[in-house]
Amino acid sequence: MKIHEYQAKELFKTYNIPIPQGGVAFNSDEAVSAANGLGGYPVVVKAQIHAGGRGKGGGVKLAQSAGEVQNAAREIIGMNLVTHQTGAEGKRVNKLLVEQGLNIQKELYLSIIADRATAKIVVMASEAGGMDIEEVAAKTPEKIVKVFINPLLGIQAYHCRKAAYGLNLSPELMKPFVTMLRNLYKLFSDYDCSLVEINPMVITAEQNVVALDAKINFDDNALFRHKDILEFRDPDEEDALEVEASKYNLNYINLDGNVGNMVNGAGLAMATMDLIKLAGAEPANFLDVGGGASAEMVENGFRIILGDENVKAILINIFGGILRCDVLAEGVVKAAQKTGIQVPVVVRMEGTNVDEGRKILSESGLNLITATDLKDAAAKVAELVGG
Repeated sequence: MKIHEYQAKELFKTYNIPIPQGGVAFNSDEAVSAANGLGGYPVVVKAQIHAGGRGKGGGVKLAQSAGEVQNAAREIIGMNLVTHQTGAEGKRVNKLLVEQGLNIQKELYLSIIADRATAKIVVMASEAGGMDIEEVAAKTPEKIVKVFINPLLGIQAYHCRKAAYGLNLSPELMKPFVTMLRNLYKLFSDYDCSLVEINPMVITAEQNVVALDAKINFDDNALFRHKDILEFRDPDEEDALEVEASKYNLNYINLDGNVGNMVNGAGLAMATMDLIKLAGAEPANFLDVGGGASAEMVENGFRIILGDENVKAILINIFGGILRCDVLAEGVVKAAQKTGIQVPVVVRMEGTNVDEGRKILSESGLNLITATDLKDAAAKVAELVGG
């Protein structure tokens, strides 16, 4: 789960990680009020969306007066902000963060991530912080220092020293940086984060180390331990169909294609999407209804697939085990009766109670296309959308 910058900074504040003073605003009047409460100008007006690259997209503006704050807020709120992380469709801006301006001497980069390849926590730091850190990683990766931490032992003094030396910090900045890094690691660990990032982390003219930006991603599988974090969720920043699917514990990801998929098992779903692409079509979604899905879950999954107007055909690929084929068939029939399916449906099912499932479908009166195997199913659905 992702959260907004202003929400991440609320957590930073509770862990004594230095941040600029600021406040969230939902319209231009609130933006001016927030700016006036900071004790002076300039201030920075920042769009709040779940994507990076906001500055290059016009979503971050410096304001020298209340009038400039109001103008900037009016320009940003309601805009469709396009960045390298949003894609061409962009994201609508509904809120702002208004912060005090700082006397920036140097921009740095700092992040903590979980590295599955080594089963360790990795601190990444670079002197080349700021908007172009992706370019630095691609062209000059040697400028990024990586410190690997055993999560069973936690962060140690030598980890902090290695990161600090990699940033070429002056002696007077070593202690505040080490304190920040330790606090950041504690936040990462306490909240089961998958990413904590500060880009940029700045050194001010007053020789303070400050988190000018803040990004936190949480492991969805651990959110049951952090009910307070669920309050930070912003459905407006998520795909509407994915939000709907989460209400029914369905693993659904919306994609750009035109073939809707319903599969039981993540591995089978990935294989199904690969075969659809090999057959010359494009998957419209990833949908794993799970091994223990009920007829109701299948019905809801079917309805969500049909909620995507790009779907021109549906491929159902079920290997009956815990999810019996007759249960799947009942769910498909109920969904068809309630939604009035207007697109062709290809069904491939094998496994437990497959004969009962096929009987339910054949007697349903629905116009279904059966497939002998997965390759046949992919070819048939590709032919349908191609035609």
